Amino acid sequence: MTAKKRILLIDDDAAVVSYLMTKLARHYDVVSTVDPRQAVALARRELPELILCDIDMPEMTGGDVAAALAKDADTASIPLIYLTALVSPEEARDLDGQVGGRPGVSKGAPLSDLIRKIDATTWR
Repeated sequence: MTAKKRILLIDDDAAVVSYLMTKLARHYDVVSTVDPRQAVALARRELPELILCDIDMPEMTGGDVAAALAKDADTASIPLIYLTALVSPEEARDLDGQVGGRPGVSKGAPLSDLIRKIDATTWR
């Protein structure tokens, strides 16, 4: 049996993290944090194959997290997908699935859209 691919989920909303952990655990090995300031350290420790990151978070935005991950040699090559409520599913489609210059999925999109985006990403 093939091991599940590991995903790091970063979102300041504990309810979103809990929901996605439950749903995504069927397909992937998911680790998470609600504190974006822990993202780089957690990514270095867990070495996920992909990162899902909220954009709009206090103290450290998704852009800040992406920049910090890109500066670290151990985490720079990990693909990152933005998960955001800043755009609707329709707007995300209109943007060809790109949000802030990165692959992105609206939090309002069906779970199947998120899984499709994750599976279509080139894994590390």
